[in-house]
Parts: sequence; C-alpha cells; structure tokens
Amino acid sequence: MKSFSGLLEGLLYAPGRNSKLSWLQDWLAETPDPDRGWGLAALTGELTFAHVKAGLVRELAAAASDPELFALSYDFVGDLAETTALIWPEPAELAPPPRLAAIVEALQQANRQQAAELISGWLGSMDATQRWALLKLATGGLRVGVSGRLARLSVATAFDRDIAEIEEIWPLLEPPYRALFDWLEGRSDRPDARGRAVFRPLMLAHPLSEEAAEQLDMTRYQTEWKWDGARVELAAAEDGVRLFSRSGDDITAAFPEIVPPAGWQGTLDGELLAGQPDAVASFGRLQQRLNRKKAGRKLQADNPVFLRVYDLLIEGETDWREKPLSARRARLEQLAGSWLPDGRLDLSEVLAVATPQELDELRAACRSDQLIEGMMLKLKDSPYLAGRPKGHWWKWKRDPLRADLVIMYAQRGHGRRSSLYSDFTLGAWRDGADGPELVPVAKAYSGFSDQELRALDKFVRQNIVNRFGPVREVEKQLVAELAFDSVQRSSRHRSGVALRFPRFHAVRWDKPAEEADWLPTIEALIGD
Repeated sequence: MKSFSGLLEGLLYAPGRNSKLSWLQDWLAETPDPDRGWGLAALTGELTFAHVKAGLVRELAAAASDPELFALSYDFVGDLAETTALIWPEPAELAPPPRLAAIVEALQQANRQQAAELISGWLGSMDATQRWALLKLATGGLRVGVSGRLARLSVATAFDRDIAEIEEIWPLLEPPYRALFDWLEGRSDRPDARGRAVFRPLMLAHPLSEEAAEQLDMTRYQTEWKWDGARVELAAAEDGVRLFSRSGDDITAAFPEIVPPAGWQGTLDGELLAGQPDAVASFGRLQQRLNRKKAGRKLQADNPVFLRVYDLLIEGETDWREKPLSARRARLEQLAGSWLPDGRLDLSEVLAVATPQELDELRAACRSDQLIEGMMLKLKDSPYLAGRPKGHWWKWKRDPLRADLVIMYAQRGHGRRSSLYSDFTLGAWRDGADGPELVPVAKAYSGFSDQELRALDKFVRQNIVNRFGPVREVEKQLVAELAFDSVQRSSRHRSGVALRFPRFHAVRWDKPAEEADWLPTIEALIGD
C-alpha cells in the first residue's frame, strides 16, 4: 500500500501527461503481482467494493473527530477522502501498511460492518498520505488525472508493446490481470482474441484549419457530416455482442438494443445517436442514456438510440483494416441492405463535394443544424489505422458560439488545482419578479491560462458572499466570455438551457455585469 499511495500522490501532482506516464511505468516495473494488477484495476475504474461507499467514510470520520470540526474542514477542503485523512488522529506509532492485494481481497469479502472495522483499523496505523490513498481506493474516486486509456498506454510503453495489442485483448482480461503480465513478461502466449468480440482501437482525425482546407484536392476525400453523438464500436463474434466506447470501455449493458443482424459477425465503427435514423434527436436526449450501467425497457422506449455506421474493421474472418477506405465503404453499402429493419443501424451519408468552396459552404450550413458538429474528410485510399495518424482523416468543426456571462459560483478544483477556485458556474440575465436576475446556464473549468486562473482565484476569495459546502457564491460583477459548441434545452437546469462544451474564451475584466447576455439571446441559439 505504501507504493500505491506514493503512486497516487505522484500522479496527483504530476504536471502533465508524460510525467504521469513516467510515474506509471516506474510503478509497474517495480511492483510485484498481484499488487500491480489490483492497482491497475483501480486506475482503470474496474475495481469496486459493494459495501464501501462515501456514507461509510463520513460515519467513520464523524466518530473519530469532532463533528463540527469535520464539517468545517470538509467545507474548506471539499474532498471527503482528503478531509478524513487529514483529520484522522495520528497513530502513536506507524505500523507497516498491508499490501495492496491484502486490502483489496479483504474488502471484497467483507460486509459493511466488517469493511468499516477494517478501514478504521488500517487508518489507525497509516500516515496521512496512505490514509488518503486507502480511502480513494476503497470508494473508487481516485481522480488523479489518469483515464483508463492512459493506464493501458502506460502498460504498453512499460513493456514496449503497441497500445493496440493491449486494447484488443483488454475485454478478455480480469483483475488482477495475471494473464496480461504473464504474456508481457514472456511466461505465456498472448491471450487469443480470435473469434472474440473485443475492442479494436479506433482511427481518429486531426483538426483541419481553414487555410489547409483551401488547399485540399476534394476528389481524393470521402466527405461526411460530423454528428453530435458518442463515438462507439460494435463487435459481434462467437462469444457474443459487445458495444465499446471510444476509449475501449464495455457499454453493452447500457445500450442492449444496439446489435447487428442475426448471424453477422464482425466489427463496425460508428456514432451512437439519439432518436431514429430519419429523426435524429439532440445530444441532450442521448445524455439520458450515457453513463448508466444498465438500461431498462422504459428508458429504452423513452430515449431510443441507433448506430450510424462509419466504417468496417472486421467481417467474419476477414480483416478489412489494411484495405483502402473506398473498398471498406463499398462493402458497407453491400451489407446495408441486410441490417436490422427496426432502424437500430444505418449508414453514414457520403456527401458530394467537388471543391473547397463547396466544403466551406456545407460547413457554414452546419450551424443551422445543432445535431451536426462539422465535417469529416477521409482519404479514400487510407487504411484503418489505430490512433490519430496524421494526413489521413481530418475534422473541420463549425465555429464555436460565444456569450458574455456572469460568474455566480466557484468551487475548488482537483489535483494541482485543489487549492485554487477553478470550477465556475456562470449565468445570464432574465426578467424576474423583482427585476433583472441571473440564472445559471453553464459550468466551465477550462480555457484560461495559469495566470488568468490565479487572477480568478483571487477574485473569488475577495468577493465571497455565501457558502454552500465546498461551493462559494460571489459578488455578481465579473463577466467571462464563454465559447461553446451548441445550446440545448434542459429540464434539469433552472434556466431551462444547457451549453455544450463550454470553456473560457476571455475574462472580461473591463465589462460591467449589467452588459452580460440575456437568457433569450442564449435561447435563440437553440437548434430545435
């Protein structure tokens, strides 16, 4: 556990992606089995304990400290694990912490009462960093800036393997991944993915600039709409059907209706969209289904989804990835007639674009349809390559929308930002019962420089007017210009709208709050 707590602390404060990779590679090389397997499972979100929740940690913290002191500390720190670790009584003498595997195996077998006793005993023998790491591990909320893909990439780089080799067999593996490490260290063969519904890394596109678009020979490219959905991969094989997110996470249970025709086996790349092929619904409708572990019949009926297919990777025993896009597309068009008749699959439209001018006109028209994010351009002779190979596929997104909004609330961030107010709620004006009032329309925590963040943090600290747990209400006087991709209706927000992908474009220190935008201006941007 000492090694794992050191890893989490290093990852928390690592300044960037390469630094995090270095921490992970060193830890993987130095940590024995099964500890490194369980740690990897925690980092990839595949380790949970049924009887350890945040409520149990709050009960332990309240019992071990003064309740009012804990409440004040939690209000200031804003993180349950960190607050509990810091406020927990220091042991008279530190004991050697148990191995990570021993902690995991004990918590997996414990009921709630037993888990409480185990965690309390371990906390009483650890230092503050180890206590923090233990609680992060037990509750599943690591939040150290490591995605599942980055963790898998660290395995690939640590053992000098292609990330595609790791991701292809990942669905076949279970924590603590002994089969994986046995293969990587030469003790056994690579797990066999043949005939299995496994994830194949997706091919991604590079952003296209307006200047570069003007130089393109459009006859060499297949042009498609860039839809506002969720990129997914559908795999069907002898062992069943699986739907994967773009990062390789198995999301089959959340979208059980997305299946290929009976008897067809292969792998398809596409976009998960809400609605029906002839009536695509907004991303807000799709959000009702995303991040759910399962989808019942009512949820499926109320929020139908379908897969718009982009590409063909595998068909039966034939691997199409090395063949040119033109051949893959021709085969998809042949297959389309045999797809399900109930509208769960359809084929992405190829647009007739002869010149860069025509491409620019189509992109400009995207803004009138909130369901389309922009254009996709793919070389017709490109193979299907994992990752983001340059020069093959391009994405040219529509220009972002912008609005001047007023900062209303702020909250501390996580990791390197844990001591700074970096998460902001912003609002627009509307007519209220007693005159103009602000209503929240967006939350944003990116787009500013480190210097601007320090200035924003200073503003928050000097202008706090109210406290709600870790949230601080501030004087409504600072305007920020936000850039965002689209506006959608939302019954979950008091304003009735939500901004898609909001980020800071500029901090308008010069602009009075009274001159910020009004809600009707934001609503006018909704593409119904």
